Amino acid sequence: MKIQNNPFLSIEQLQDQYLNQNKSNAPVKASDGKSFQEILESSRIKNSGQVRFSKHAASRLADRNIELTENQLDRLEEGAAKAGAKGIKESLVIVDQLAFIVNIPSSTVVTAMNQQDAAENVFTNIDGAVII
Repeated sequence: MKIQNNPFLSIEQLQDQYLNQNKSNAPVKASDGKSFQEILESSRIKNSGQVRFSKHAASRLADRNIELTENQLDRLEEGAAKAGAKGIKESLVIVDQLAFIVNIPSSTVVTAMNQQDAAENVFTNIDGAVII
């Protein structure tokens, strides 16, 4: 019985070829030579301390004609940083006559109001407050 050389690979040969490859754990580099990890870390450093406003919060600011000064925004970011340092997850941050509910892990202002809109002075779903 003559065995012919078959140009096709068996299932076992394919399995060995594709599943048992030496897999490199070297990071994939972007076109600028940075790895995903380096890009992620630099993004975190750039965005640390900066709060973002959710669509709801931006809408509330516009509806209530609230305009933040640069100083108030800096103080809001400072208050969010202080809340994060204390382990707070959902914080009430009061800046001048303005109240902001901030999701600390995402650095996102969830809602904003001025003193007239906070007439009841009742804030729910927070686990800390910062007056700055």
